[in-house]
Amino acid sequence: MSEQTVPADLPEHMLDLDEDDDLEVFSKNTSLVDGNPVPNSPGSMVNQYRLEEDDEQQHDANAKDLFITVDNPESHVTAIETYILYSVVTKTTRSEFDSCEYEVRRRYQDFLWLRSKLEENHPTLIIHPLPEKFVMKGMMDRFNSDFVESRRKSLHHFLVKISEHPILSYSEHLKVFLTAQDLTPHKRQGTSFLSWMGETMRSVANSVRGLRSRPEEVVRMQEYVEDFSSKISCVDKVAQRIIKEQREYLEELKQYGPIYAQWAGLEEDLADPLRGVAGCVEQCRKESEEQIQHLSGELVPVLHEYVLCAETLKAVLRRRDNIQAEFEAKDEILATKKVDQEAMRDEVDALADRVELANNALKGDWSHWKNSMRADLKSAFISTAEKNVDYYEKCLAVWEAFLLTQKADGGERREDV
Repeated sequence: MSEQTVPADLPEHMLDLDEDDDLEVFSKNTSLVDGNPVPNSPGSMVNQYRLEEDDEQQHDANAKDLFITVDNPESHVTAIETYILYSVVTKTTRSEFDSCEYEVRRRYQDFLWLRSKLEENHPTLIIHPLPEKFVMKGMMDRFNSDFVESRRKSLHHFLVKISEHPILSYSEHLKVFLTAQDLTPHKRQGTSFLSWMGETMRSVANSVRGLRSRPEEVVRMQEYVEDFSSKISCVDKVAQRIIKEQREYLEELKQYGPIYAQWAGLEEDLADPLRGVAGCVEQCRKESEEQIQHLSGELVPVLHEYVLCAETLKAVLRRRDNIQAEFEAKDEILATKKVDQEAMRDEVDALADRVELANNALKGDWSHWKNSMRADLKSAFISTAEKNVDYYEKCLAVWEAFLLTQKADGGERREDV
């Protein structure tokens, strides 16, 4: 969909779901947003959107100066553990880098370190989530090739998102992650345990104390996040259920086709049409298998990624609230006049500046995140629509070809009579 079709706030009719998690079926609009008629064929409609998307991607690529890829996963076995190392290749024209190309090997824990450092230094910026640390449901073996490839794609996407961010892409920690052959010395410079515990205790105390009032814009953000989280989780759940049902259908097709082939051996007069049906079922089975792979590899990962994004947004808003709560607590102490006024005034002023910076950072990143989210979901939905059209057109062509052969055979038999 075009930018005009996505309002600033997620409306009630978007991603609307019933309470029982079933998707409603909506009537299809027969015109495009700009008033032009819909192209005659589904394929031409998809191609029109695809061309627009390609133009946008080309423009973004021309503006980039930092390119990162995650590839070539390799399993490493030690006396203590087994883990996967990924190749992280960086190409850049930025002057702050000493070279234009780097290649390092990183494991999942290194990505966790990078994200934690970015979060620590930019608490109210929206940092894209990493795939879950533990094995996802249905993946019993975390060294399974499908799981490793799925994680590789997610780690690659994480770094691409960071590299495209106007602030995070210039982080010194990102530069270290991309260029240092050994991260161990840098990891030792992390936040101490006592400092981390102190920050955690302050967060708990602030959450218990509560806030006087949040800025109206932040309240709207929180309402949006709750709504978005509920709906994207529901869509993710339904998409996974659809794939589960399609896999069951695929298993039925695997049994269905051979039955016609066996039947053909028992019915001499029906042998040819029965073999034809068996061939059609087998071809449709192959197309169904390909469609399931596409949905599992292209749509569901994006949906699940934004389920995790919703949790990230909630955490960012909590951190913003903690900053405001700390300011309000110190301001109240200052008002009691039982402390060193001058020293406390400096501290309160510094906290007031921190609150303002946190709000401004979140406000700016909010727009960036929403644009990125809409682009990702738009691309995933268009790709799914394109694959669905292709799937049904191929299955239709298979059965139409079968009908033509049967009509031709029927005409020949009448001529023989």
